[in-house]
Amino acid sequence: MALISSKLRIVLAPVVFILLCACASTANPSDDLSPAELIQRAQEALDRNRYKTAAAFYTALYERNRSNLDLVITAEYHIAFIHYKQGRLEESRTRMNALLEYYNTPDEELLPQHFKRLAQIVINQIDEKENRRKPFFARK
Repeated sequence: MALISSKLRIVLAPVVFILLCACASTANPSDDLSPAELIQRAQEALDRNRYKTAAAFYTALYERNRSNLDLVITAEYHIAFIHYKQGRLEESRTRMNALLEYYNTPDEELLPQHFKRLAQIVINQIDEKENRRKPFFARK
């Protein structure tokens, strides 16, 4: 009987650990975090595929820095990219296109150009993925 319970513990220990980590995966960013800290924590969450946590930090970055267009664009790009990573392609495309609208202004040169290029790359990848899903005869 003791042998069965020790085997059961060996099997259940990782399951309990995973469940505890899953419960701790969402974050409520504290108000005292700087923009750099919010970005750092979001990136750390992304590195661990914790998309909800990363999105929470980027959403906080967006909401707390609406007057700083560079930070708004940073947050919006990364939130759209999280949707892409989650396979929510239409949501990602919509958000990437909205992001690109920031660059249709006379002040475009003042904005971070790498997010414009990255958004265009992601939109192209979405197009390719969607095109592969279509039957051959339905492709453009």
